[in-house]
Amino acid sequence: MLEFDTNLDSLATIKVIGVGGGGNNAVNRMIEHGVQGVEFIAVNTDAQALNLSKAEVKMQIGGKLTRGLGAGANPEVGKKAAEESKEQVEEALKGADMVFVTAGMGGGTGTGAAPVIAQIARDLGALTVGVVTRPFTFEGRKRSTQAAGGIASMKDAVDTLIVIPNDRLLEIVDKSTPMLEAFREADNVLRQGVQGISDLIATPGLINLDFADVKTIMSNKGSALMGIGLAAGENRAAEAAKKAISSPLLEKSIDGAQGVLMNITGGSNLSLYEVQEAADIVASASDQDVNMIFGSVINEDLKDEIVVTVIATGFNEEVIQTKPSKPAFGQNKGNVGVGSQVQKRETYREREREEAATHEQPSRNTAKEHPEDTLDIPTFLRNRNRRR
Repeated sequence: MLEFDTNLDSLATIKVIGVGGGGNNAVNRMIEHGVQGVEFIAVNTDAQALNLSKAEVKMQIGGKLTRGLGAGANPEVGKKAAEESKEQVEEALKGADMVFVTAGMGGGTGTGAAPVIAQIARDLGALTVGVVTRPFTFEGRKRSTQAAGGIASMKDAVDTLIVIPNDRLLEIVDKSTPMLEAFREADNVLRQGVQGISDLIATPGLINLDFADVKTIMSNKGSALMGIGLAAGENRAAEAAKKAISSPLLEKSIDGAQGVLMNITGGSNLSLYEVQEAADIVASASDQDVNMIFGSVINEDLKDEIVVTVIATGFNEEVIQTKPSKPAFGQNKGNVGVGSQVQKRETYREREREEAATHEQPSRNTAKEHPEDTLDIPTFLRNRNRRR
């Protein structure tokens, strides 16, 4: 007779490691929200900040290098601190099947140490997922540049990387929202990113998803997108699905995703028709040959609400990089898709020059007919030319 081991020890071991101030705050949010089935680890160079963490495991890194005083917003210090404490990190991550490395990019510890810690987790054989935020534009160019470097390093170190731009928060919070609340919301988004995936594994579902499903979609997949949609009322399933795939927190669209992990959570009144409706909307927004793994969980606490969580992977990286994205706060919307517009202008100019050579038209007339030609000339020079 066959026997099955139903012991809870056979479930996947998930560890969430928050690195630096932003990562530690995100871990605190997860603990406050009662995220189940995961072990929490807080890592920081700043001993004072680390004491505020609610994680079971607190780890100060780079004790000799920083003497517990933080990385001073220098990613190189953060990196060296993690390298100094490599054995300590390895010990904490041993036995994990899946490791989430969460951090705010742009500072010292998160930007510098998170990629090193992610690489350690991956070398130990864990499915490693990075969930990081890109800083607000108002935090300054230096922080933004440092964040870009950290994100590039994270992409090399993890199986899958989810990047959440903090600027997108300005699209979903009220103008009167205090700054402290906006930063708290950024921490909350990191929490949602981790919980959205860990719940799929740890929470038994009506249509169950397990670690093997998550691994199929997320192993060695590069960039990933995560969207969460919540809705109630008559068309709640369709609305929640649309919100999940067009979430303002997504850096890109899910168009072209070749792997999609989707979960629908609702109350006991969740119908099969609603499940199908939501799944159809997500599938139609993805690649034609998408590998879609689907799960559904009943949560009595939700009552009339439905939550749709979508994790999309398997993008063509070149397409992702050239795809126009929403403008950051403070940017002119006319800048969207600049790369493609410049290319169009180049082609337009070549064609125009050929026509000019054929018809021998005066260049002044051409400039009047095609004002687009002068768009790459600084404004003060264009104005000077007009005055002549």
